[in-house]
Amino acid sequence: MDALTARKTWRSMEAVHGMIYFTPDAPPAYAAVGVTKNRMGYFASRVAAMGPVPVEVVMATFYNFHPGLVRASMHDAWIVTTPEAMLSARLNAVNTSLTRAFGPDVLNSGELAEAAGLTRRAALIACERPEGRPLFAAHASLPWPTEPHLELFHGQTLLREFRGDGHIAALMLEGLSGLEALISHAASGDVPAAALKATRSWSDAEWDAGVQAMAARGLVNPDGSFTDAGRAQRQWIEDRTDQSALAPYLEMGDDAALTLRGTGKKLTELVMAAGLLTFDPRRLVDAD
Repeated sequence: MDALTARKTWRSMEAVHGMIYFTPDAPPAYAAVGVTKNRMGYFASRVAAMGPVPVEVVMATFYNFHPGLVRASMHDAWIVTTPEAMLSARLNAVNTSLTRAFGPDVLNSGELAEAAGLTRRAALIACERPEGRPLFAAHASLPWPTEPHLELFHGQTLLREFRGDGHIAALMLEGLSGLEALISHAASGDVPAAALKATRSWSDAEWDAGVQAMAARGLVNPDGSFTDAGRAQRQWIEDRTDQSALAPYLEMGDDAALTLRGTGKKLTELVMAAGLLTFDPRRLVDAD
């Protein structure tokens, strides 16, 4: 198993996890436990596994979001609800969404059960290596669901956060701030700068200042496009992220990974057809 194959295998199933941040089933589930602001629902539901942590911990964990957005979104979050309630609401939304998307034939299929088992096996290997991965470790402390579609979601969540914490470590080693990580991501051409600015709440002035700071270090051109040094840095970051996320897949083997990717393709199509996602996450690399 090489690092690129491992990344493709992880990415093939990412829609099963990523849909929770876009599904229309999440806001009403969160509202039922007191959270009516969408951004609060996103941050609180994802960080709830860490307990009622202060906003500074959320800022540190959600590396590239504007600190002001995090502070405003998490204001009074643990007064209007609790981490336990958010975790339950999130899993309820997952159950509603995936049950609708997959339908009874897929939900009761051997193929789904096999995919859940393979994903769980990989995630349990990750659980043996929690060092330096706080968001992953928090989710790893949660109990495993028993239904295959929820087991698959939980396992893929662990693998996603395992990789994400490693990605942040690589960004930090290269001395990139959260904003600069986004500028690097935009320069790679994976996601437009406008989308990253809007979703992470950075102003045009802040973005331009970040571009100027990176240009002064020779990483980007004044228009935000990569220099050779910036492109090489980004490749190093992606290579280090791939290597740090490899361990859970090593024991899976190429044949099982191919099986998992085949199932992931089918499930991704079902998730998108159900309107839970409007883009195909298999086209992305790492979501800074």
